[in-house]
Amino acid sequence: MNKELTSVNCMGYPVFSGSLDFLPDQPKVLVNTINQYSYCMAEKDVDFKRSLLEADILLPDGIGIVAATRFLSGVKVAKIAGADLHQHLLKDLNKKGGKCFYLGSSTKTLAKIQERLAVEYPSVQAVTYSPPYKSNFSEEDNALMLEAINGYKPDVLFVGMTAPKQEKWVHTHKEFLDVKVICSIGAVFDFYAGTVERPDKFWINMGLEWLGRLVKEPKRMWKRYLYYGPVFAASIFKAKSRQTFSTSSSL
Repeated sequence: MNKELTSVNCMGYPVFSGSLDFLPDQPKVLVNTINQYSYCMAEKDVDFKRSLLEADILLPDGIGIVAATRFLSGVKVAKIAGADLHQHLLKDLNKKGGKCFYLGSSTKTLAKIQERLAVEYPSVQAVTYSPPYKSNFSEEDNALMLEAINGYKPDVLFVGMTAPKQEKWVHTHKEFLDVKVICSIGAVFDFYAGTVERPDKFWINMGLEWLGRLVKEPKRMWKRYLYYGPVFAASIFKAKSRQTFSTSSSL
C-alpha cells in the first residue's frame, strides 16, 4: 500500500485517511498518532517531528486534527484513536491466536491489562515489560527491552511511555525490533487497565472526548487543551492564509 495514497497532508503531516482493515502489506509497520497537542510539541522538537513524519501510518487521533484536515484540504478523514487501533488489533490477534507485547507503564497497570485480556481476548498470547521510570534510558536499559521483545517475537508491539518519549524510542529502535506491527498508544495502557477512566461514548461520539478528559483530569490536561488548543487553531489559520496567498499569487 502506497503511503501517499492513504494519507492527506495536514500542515506538513501525512494524516492517515484509510481504514484499519487495510494496513500496509509490508514486513514491518510503524503506527503513530497525531493530535493537536502532539502537533504543537513536534513543531518545537525536531526529533519528535521526524518520528511522526517517518511513521508508516499517522492516525488522526483527535477532533482538532480531523477538523484541520477538512478545513485545509477539503478531505474528510475519520478520527481513529489509539484505543481504536488497540481494540482492532486485539480482535485480529484473537482470531489468529496471535502474540502481542506491552512495553511501558507500571507492573500494576500491566497486570490489570493481562487480567482483562484473559477475559476479553482469551486466544491472544501477551507478554509485558515495565521499563525503569526515568527520562532517558541507558544503553543497558534499551538492550534489555530489545532482548525481551525480540526473544518473544510478537506480532504486535504496543508501546505506552507517553509522547514524545514513546515515538522517539520506537523511531530509534525500529530497525532492531523483530515484530510485524509497532504501535505508540500512550494513555491506552491506563484506559484498558482501568487505572484511568476514558470518557464514555457520549463524549467521544460528540467529538468532545478532549472535554471529558479535561473534566476528569483538569490538573494534567488544562494546558494541553486550554493553552495548546488556541495555539493549534492559530497554526491552522496561518496555514490557510498561506494557502490563500499561494493560490492568489499563482493566478
